[in-house]
Amino acid sequence: MNIAVLAGGFSPERDVSLTSGSLIANALVDEGYDVCLADVYLGIEIGNDVKELFNREKKPVHKVTHTVPDLDALKLSSGNGEALIGKGIIELCRAADVVFLALHGAMGENGQLQATLDNFGIKYTGSGYVGSLLAMDKDISKKMFVGAGVRTPDWMHFSAGDASVCDIEAKIGYPCVVKPCSCGSSVGISIVHDRGELETALAEAKKYEDNILVEKMISGRELTVGILDGEVLPAIEIIPTEGFYDYQNKYQAGKTLEICPAEIDDDILESLKEQTKLAFAALRLSGYARFDYIVDAQNRTWCLEANTLPGMTPTSLLPQMAQAVGMSYGQLCAKIVSLAGKK
Repeated sequence: MNIAVLAGGFSPERDVSLTSGSLIANALVDEGYDVCLADVYLGIEIGNDVKELFNREKKPVHKVTHTVPDLDALKLSSGNGEALIGKGIIELCRAADVVFLALHGAMGENGQLQATLDNFGIKYTGSGYVGSLLAMDKDISKKMFVGAGVRTPDWMHFSAGDASVCDIEAKIGYPCVVKPCSCGSSVGISIVHDRGELETALAEAKKYEDNILVEKMISGRELTVGILDGEVLPAIEIIPTEGFYDYQNKYQAGKTLEICPAEIDDDILESLKEQTKLAFAALRLSGYARFDYIVDAQNRTWCLEANTLPGMTPTSLLPQMAQAVGMSYGQLCAKIVSLAGKK
């Protein structure tokens, strides 16, 4: 079976994606697949026979740096401009039996790429374009959570130019969390305690997009829960060594203590399972996903957001959950491939 692994892309999360993609590609080679790894933004050269691009050679493993990639510099150096899908990518995908989406954020996770592949009848991993769109927009997903009975912190959503500090203080208060509405990997996120921090946080979030979410901060234990083929995986408790679970703490080894399975009471575990299944269905997701939660002092579970294409780096959470139920990294990748035709 020929598998095209798409990674990179024009997204602040491209380094995370390239790392995930290289590891996925190598794992699939070990599982006996013929694989081609490609950067969806930079594209790939197609020769006389596109099938020759698929092989069982190991790929160099990309590394996530401490800083978010400079997308303006990437645009200038590549010469690709505003085109989000590079040369040869569609041809590669049409030649594959399945496309493994190892992308994070932007076009790779918001439904645009999924809709494009649907138009060509191409099979791909993860959720379809509708679920991807609903989950990627944090404002929409939180509205869907509320409608499904999934507890989520109070929030406000607005365009950056319309943000009113006074309204935020009156309706949300401090502490609160400011984040771009459609970014992942904690890109552009800030925890805010006063007006000065709020103004700085709004400016930081605006660097990544004009749609901004301000959310009431819930204090408590941070947990994340995966779901794979309808089965809820063991929860992980996330404890950063310092600060909060930001971009550096997520992707630099040793920055965060991750306890899997999380040491939680049965009633919390049951709540997480129930809420995860409700949220997964409400967002019309398929295949697999991961949901982030806070458990407060009253043992109430608060769903923060959904991740339709969870990271697959050495420090990523979904592979740890799978390992806790006896599934190796390679077996997890193969399982995700097998679910591609079930949307």
